[in-house]
Amino acid sequence: MLGWELPPHNSGGLGVACYYLSKALALNGADIDFVVPYSAKHDDIEFMKVHSATQLSPLHKFGMGAYDSNFLLEETGHDELGELKTIRDVQYRYNNFVEELVDGKQFDAIHAHDWLTMEAGMRAKELTKAPLIVHVHATEFDRAGGNRGNPIVHEIEYQGLMMADRILAVSAITKDIIVEKYGIPADKIEVVHNAIDVDSLNDGYEYDNRTYRYLEGLKDEGYTIISAITRFTIQKGLANLVRAVAKASEKYDRFALLLAGDGEQRDELIRLAADLGISDKIFFTGFVRGKQWRDAYSVSDVFVLSSISEPFGLTALEAAHHDNALIVTNQSGVGEVLNSIFRYDFWDTERLADQLVGIATSPALKDSLRINVTREYAKLSWNDVANKCMSQYVKAAPLKAVFA
Repeated sequence: MLGWELPPHNSGGLGVACYYLSKALALNGADIDFVVPYSAKHDDIEFMKVHSATQLSPLHKFGMGAYDSNFLLEETGHDELGELKTIRDVQYRYNNFVEELVDGKQFDAIHAHDWLTMEAGMRAKELTKAPLIVHVHATEFDRAGGNRGNPIVHEIEYQGLMMADRILAVSAITKDIIVEKYGIPADKIEVVHNAIDVDSLNDGYEYDNRTYRYLEGLKDEGYTIISAITRFTIQKGLANLVRAVAKASEKYDRFALLLAGDGEQRDELIRLAADLGISDKIFFTGFVRGKQWRDAYSVSDVFVLSSISEPFGLTALEAAHHDNALIVTNQSGVGEVLNSIFRYDFWDTERLADQLVGIATSPALKDSLRINVTREYAKLSWNDVANKCMSQYVKAAPLKAVFA
């Protein structure tokens, strides 16, 4: 298993998905060697062996633009003993580590997550003759907000998808992008939706209303708290969310928006809120994890997944577990597994504003959305996801004979 992060050293949903998928696979009998590009303790991971490809701390990878399409990825000359200055340097070292790890060993499958590990996956396939399964959680088209994005990343994705024996896409939306943008045959791709581990969230956590005391005070005065817990990048469509909140506030003035996270768009969003005259209604927490992260869900009434292009959207399931009504864009894959939600096109700020006002002014509607979506997300299981992955390993296995 080749991935770029695992909790608690993750910056987004990719690490969460890798963790719970691997755990479910292990419970189904898989023996997993998982490679990450940094060195850190994973004390709660006993179900697989975690390998560190470099001595970098997890914080180093966060500053290298791993998810930032505007970060300049240069094909530089690599010095094996030199500093790891760019994401490409880290990938180069990661690839070398994987080469040494697989040397002389037998594997039934190589499972690579996203463009960050595709090159290592291709090399491992070449050396071991094992089938390569590429798991697509997001494409560069998603990260670039539907625009062209970084050509180097596109080339890596194209090569990885072409060389893969089987491809796992986290939604039908993602599968369509792979087919239309990269020309990959549809029958090579299996849609495997993400899930949520309800038991892990029922761990004795208790909401502390002191964490967001001011917002609790606003709720006591009849305010509806809207939230988005995400990276502040163009992909996430947060500027349109801020505009929609401004329009909703013209019709109903008791709204507050909690933006939990960080990213290159933070200052832009702060300026936009000021320009729209709603600075007093928007609250920025910065990057949060652990209890503060869960408290952000718990203080919220309505969670909005505003992404321009969202392959899945695990945060929506997490928000549902914390009793939020959900509004998601039609461009978000999580909408394929949930029905009791409001939907809108990412650009349609008028519709989103109307939906926010509708929920805020109708307690019965808000409660109906909250209760009904709970019944839906609880049916999703990582065990089912693992079984689908296992079936794809088996389906790809006969291809090993080609290399015999």
